Amino acid sequence: MLAGIIVALPAFATPMPSGDAESSSKALDKADIRTAPHDWRTDQPVIAHHAMVSSDQRRSTDVGVQILKEGGNAIDAAVAIGYAQAVVNPCCGNIGGGGFMVIHLASGRNLFLDFREKAPLAATAALFLDKAGNVVPGRSTRTYLGVGIPGTVMGLNEALAKYGTMPLTKVIAPAIELAAHGYVLTPGDVKIMGIRTSVFAAEPNVAAIFLNHGQAWRAGERLVQTDLANTLQAIATGGSRAFYHGPIAQKLVAASQANGGLFTMKDFALYTVNWDQPVMCRYRGHTIVGAPPPSSGGTTVCEILETLEGYPLGRYGYGSPEATHDIIEAERLAFADRNANLGDPAFVRNPVAWLISAAHAASLRASILPDKATPSSTIKGAANATEGSDTTHYSVVDAEGNAVAVTYTLNYLFGVGKIAGDTGFFLNNEMDDFTSKPGAPNSFGLVQGIANVVGPGKRPLSSMSPTIVLGPDHRVFMVTGSPGGPTIITTVLQTIIDVIDYGMAMQQAVDAPRFHHQWLPDIVMVEPGYMTPKTQAKLELMGYTFHQVPAIGADEAILAKDGVLQGANDRRRPAGLAAGY
Repeated sequence: MLAGIIVALPAFATPMPSGDAESSSKALDKADIRTAPHDWRTDQPVIAHHAMVSSDQRRSTDVGVQILKEGGNAIDAAVAIGYAQAVVNPCCGNIGGGGFMVIHLASGRNLFLDFREKAPLAATAALFLDKAGNVVPGRSTRTYLGVGIPGTVMGLNEALAKYGTMPLTKVIAPAIELAAHGYVLTPGDVKIMGIRTSVFAAEPNVAAIFLNHGQAWRAGERLVQTDLANTLQAIATGGSRAFYHGPIAQKLVAASQANGGLFTMKDFALYTVNWDQPVMCRYRGHTIVGAPPPSSGGTTVCEILETLEGYPLGRYGYGSPEATHDIIEAERLAFADRNANLGDPAFVRNPVAWLISAAHAASLRASILPDKATPSSTIKGAANATEGSDTTHYSVVDAEGNAVAVTYTLNYLFGVGKIAGDTGFFLNNEMDDFTSKPGAPNSFGLVQGIANVVGPGKRPLSSMSPTIVLGPDHRVFMVTGSPGGPTIITTVLQTIIDVIDYGMAMQQAVDAPRFHHQWLPDIVMVEPGYMTPKTQAKLELMGYTFHQVPAIGADEAILAKDGVLQGANDRRRPAGLAAGY
């Protein structure tokens, strides 16, 4: 295992302060984050001179680094990591879900690949309502009606075919090996699986894999996933066709129909991934390359940054009342816009150019008072949709200057908690990201607008924000992304600000305490240590309400600066690893 070289970088010099989601997501926070006190201001990144990978599972990082060392490019490595994550990170990495990929090619091209799940063709706007028009609890999260057509396999394979250099059999081989021969479980692995033990026990084919003779797995034991290995081998041999037209699709359809779901073979045959232009904007001389709809991430990050361009955040300083006020207000306004305007571009018109325009940013700044919080009730918006926190992100930069940012998800921890037959992989419950009923809260307590209602063949709106930042020379400067539902957007945003405005090294920016505001509810979520009691008191007098949470997001990032690559695995996910050569 190549872990890179640790070098001492200057500690962050700016003066520092002294100082309800789905239950499975809350439990993951407790099981998977590092809670021991430490001084993040002295945290050091991993340094490499050629290529770098950062992911939240060290085995996946090792796979990616090995592919790069063997001559693969960033796309080859990203696909290998994606398949490996499906084995070693079954709660969140997946071939039963979907996601987004942002690519920067060394030639200068920037690309976006949408492999988000689609609703079955039989899905309707009333899918999750009873006869009286009320939302049926659990229908979108615990049944086969909540499962969208998975996109990960076609997405990874499409990226590899267009821009990779290695055959699928080569990059998928490490995942097959990990599934067929197993891997030794760590305490973090068993804690996460232990959260859903009762769910596994309710499904015999799930219990046969993810329980050990009916009991929870223990650290030090080896998890072998023979069914998943067979599925991955079928994909290695037959490509995407094996998944969407062959026995795998047939098993998914049979399980869905036997359990009240809507899947048909036609749903799988008609599934497509989409290549598109990324959302791009400028921030203090840098170019932000983000994910367009059906991701809300790139648009919302750019809108916030465009607004903040008019404020001297670096002069104010990290954790200062002035910078915190300006960022919260920009987040509030952008999330209101996000919720009112964005959806699947195949179904709704997305006014992205207007939302990220300088003119719109100027109008937003004009509405922000310098010494007072703006009540969210006075801002026009629509209800908010969000996927769960149980997502994964990884970043890759190769020796040629290609970069890839990938974020993909099952939605909840282990998705819907079901495996179709002997396919070996968990299915998503991504349909919960749609509007079950305009104005009614989803399982995360957040409500959604009409632009995101359920529709046949439609992709749900997402907050996933894989992002690449280019420097003034148009070369890769940063690759970043995070899990965390709507907090993905603010995690990515603040990591960028921490580097560009506050001059932090990559590990410091990733580890620094964060805060989050999403318009509604009108509460600022904040991590311990972000601000001093004096700063908090000043902001509360301005009208802010704070709610402390243990963790926000988990950024896996790479910074290219001064001729070296800085890799950072977020302290909130200690099972991860940044490594390079």
